[in-house]
Parts: sequence; C-alpha cells; structure tokens
Amino acid sequence: MAGGHHNVAIALDAGHQGWRLDRALAEAVPTMSRERLKVLVKSGALAGDAGLVRDPAIKVKGDERFTLTVPDPTPAHNQAQDIPLRIVFEDEHLLVVDKPAGLVVHPAAGNFDGTLVNALLHHCGASLSGIGGVARPGIVHRIDKDTSGLLVVAKTDVAHEGLARQFADHSIERRYLAIVNGLPKMEEGTIDAPLARSSINRKKIAIVEAGRGKRAVTHWRRLTPLRDAALVECRLETGRTHQIRVHMASISHPLLGDPVYGGNARTHRALLRELGFERQALHAARIGFVHPVTKARLSFDSVLPSDMQHLFTALGV
Repeated sequence: MAGGHHNVAIALDAGHQGWRLDRALAEAVPTMSRERLKVLVKSGALAGDAGLVRDPAIKVKGDERFTLTVPDPTPAHNQAQDIPLRIVFEDEHLLVVDKPAGLVVHPAAGNFDGTLVNALLHHCGASLSGIGGVARPGIVHRIDKDTSGLLVVAKTDVAHEGLARQFADHSIERRYLAIVNGLPKMEEGTIDAPLARSSINRKKIAIVEAGRGKRAVTHWRRLTPLRDAALVECRLETGRTHQIRVHMASISHPLLGDPVYGGNARTHRALLRELGFERQALHAARIGFVHPVTKARLSFDSVLPSDMQHLFTALGV
C-alpha cells in the first residue's frame, strides 16, 4: 500500500570495521544501491543503538545493529496489464525477456499502454523492490518496437545501477541477426559513423560529421548468402537508436522490410508483400553480461522468430 513502510534489521560485524557506513549497508542490503541507501540515511531512516544516524560517510566501529525504515515503493503510474511474455531468465534482481516484434518497450506519447513495461508490472507484481523508490522495472536499454529479441530488465536498484554501468562502458555483449538487401561483397566489416537525430526529419536518425553526434560502432559479418540478400550478424559496440538500421543502409545494404531506412529496395518488395512481412528484418539474438550481484557471466541466445525464418527460407539460394 502507498504510504506504508517496512523495517530492515541490519547487523554489521567486525569485518566491516573502518568501512564507510553507506558501503557496509550496501553489502548488508544487496537489493538496494548505495545511492538509494545514502538518500534514506540522510532522510533519517536509519536508527542505531544511540538513535538516528544521518551521516552516510561515518566509519563503522565493528559489531553494530541498525534498523532501516524503508518506505514501500510507490506504485508506478503505468497500469499493470496481462500481456503474455517469454521470460528466458529471472531471479530476484533481473530478468531477460524475449520480446516479440510489435511490442513497444516503454510507454510514451501515443503508446501509454500495451507496452513491455505494462506487461512486466503485471508479471513481476510485488517482486519489484523499487527503482529509486518506485515499483517499476528498470529499463536499461531498448529495442525498437518492430525488432524482436532479447532484452535485460532490472528489478532492483542495485541491478539497475550495475547493468547501466555495463551499458555505459560497452561491456555488454549484443549480437543481432539481420536480413539485408543485396549480397555484401566483403565477408565482414566495421562501420564507425556517429549518429544523431536528422535535422530534416526528427523521426529519423542520420549519420553526421564527427563531433556532432554520438559515436556509433557496428561490427558486421556475412553468415549466409541469399538471393540478392544475406543473413548478417551485427555485433554492437555502442547501442544507439536505430544504429544497425542506419549503419547497414549507409553501406547500401538496408534491412529488408525497413519502412524508414529501407530506401527503394524494390528487389524484394513483391516477396515481402506475399509473405506479409511488414517490419525491419532484425532480431536481437544474443545478450551477454556480468550479473551485477552474483558476478556470474550470463549469456542468452534466441533463435530467429518464424516470420524471419520464413523470409530466410523464401530467399534461399
């Protein structure tokens, strides 16, 4: 219920002697980030034997007992909705979802419901410990509405912070499968071209001169030659909006079915219409990261969804 709270009993031992209090608390309460604990301590939520402790920087003496009063997470403004989800992995800290094409990740103008966030609010229920005090899934990265595949989502503050750090330093492994127009002559390549919103069309992303946009790097390799097309693997070094779609189009191999960056790929238009294929042929096939709490290296793979499988078969040489 909103406005409620619960108490967490914390016992620090001799091994914590000399530690900063917030660091020791973060180890004792593994679902909460140090930042969140600092805010709670400063707000007067931590009581020791001698009364309230408001300084997160004081040094721990050793064997000490505290009670932390944690406000119950306020409900997220979004509505929980029973939308079927393919959960590939889940523990108390995070989950990995295999998203179908057509599902928007995050509510925004024009899409306030029917999103992955709405589905996760329903699926996780009370297990969302609250990101920054709000019961919500922590979206650390997104994939486009019409891209299918794997996405990692945080359930706790500490997972959110740890995953966000890995995305920021580009240590997360992300591999995509794409079916592109035309057969690339080279077996593999790297596209290093900065991206920013197009000044002509705000809905589009464009390659811009160095210094103007964010650095974007895509490593691609040809997997299977198809009929005037190819199945390509793209490994993201950075993860910018529409990165693979813009980068592959920039080397004259746009993704089949891409309504925005597909250019005039007329070659396969009749086939796409016949198959009813109406999205960019892009699938997030692998995600790998270090679990922010257990420190285990995790990796997940997802096979091509049936619509891309049918397109692949129809283009078979």
